[in-house]
Amino acid sequence: MHIIELTSLKSGETAIICGLSGETGLQQRLLSLGFRTGRQVLILRKAWLNGPLHIRVGTTEVMVRRRDAKAIQLTKDTCKTPK
Repeated sequence: MHIIELTSLKSGETAIICGLSGETGLQQRLLSLGFRTGRQVLILRKAWLNGPLHIRVGTTEVMVRRRDAKAIQLTKDTCKTPK
């Protein structure tokens, strides 16, 4: 499994969430917005000058700061969940 950054995706590209990292408060916020392991993420737009990312997770559209996006671990493959 190859982990990629959300910021490396281009508009229109999709990936699968494999996990969240960073501080606990940020993880809880992302979980409440629907960022869960196994969910597909679609990049709708990337703002200029290192601005926020416009993302769709399921039916929810969210604007995420680039520094917060680094806490979202993605892959193009299916995630292998530990047993």
